[in-house]
Amino acid sequence: MRFGLTFLRHALFLMFSLLIAGGALAQGERPTYDLDPPLATESPGKVEVVEFFWYGCPHCYALEPSLQEWIEKLPKDVAFKRIPAIFNENWAVSARVYYTLEALGELPRLHRAFFDAIHKDGFRPTDESDLVKWMKDHGVDANKYKDTSKSFAVEGRMSRAKQLIDAAKVSGVPAIVVQGRHVINADTSPLVMLGRVDKFIDQERKGLRPAAPATKPRVN
Repeated sequence: MRFGLTFLRHALFLMFSLLIAGGALAQGERPTYDLDPPLATESPGKVEVVEFFWYGCPHCYALEPSLQEWIEKLPKDVAFKRIPAIFNENWAVSARVYYTLEALGELPRLHRAFFDAIHKDGFRPTDESDLVKWMKDHGVDANKYKDTSKSFAVEGRMSRAKQLIDAAKVSGVPAIVVQGRHVINADTSPLVMLGRVDKFIDQERKGLRPAAPATKPRVN
């Protein structure tokens, strides 16, 4: 009976995840749109690209391999960062994991591992004791994790994430924002989505380049 209840809880969690993550895709009225006013950017002299995501989102997980390859090939004039979307308390749990791992310097090592744990292994990050055990099993000091997850710095990052998701008018994930202005939704394949991102990067790059100095006519 206990196994049956556990299975049912996991199945309901997955159905809920698909409903929320896919609901915005079903709306699908705007594959891309521009923000007015645009979001403030934090990468002077570079084109800033921001991905809004949720660890529990199957579409975000499907995008991740292509996105990682894309990130590894980014030119020096493009800055990329992730922001975990927070639409409710369930999503806030995963956002706290993201910012805690970032604060501990463990994000590069465990970002994909945490994604895999949810979507491959059926891990459900809903209970702090389970999260702490997962972290410990993956080489993270349990006490440091618990203290950092409740720190002022992590709380501040989560508060900022909520503000940005509202300002970007994002209703589902994954969504990518280029230079605080162009929002690209996941209504198609990862490659097409990233192709749209590249198009807007090129467009914004031209605006960052200083105008070429006027050439003086040669006098013979």
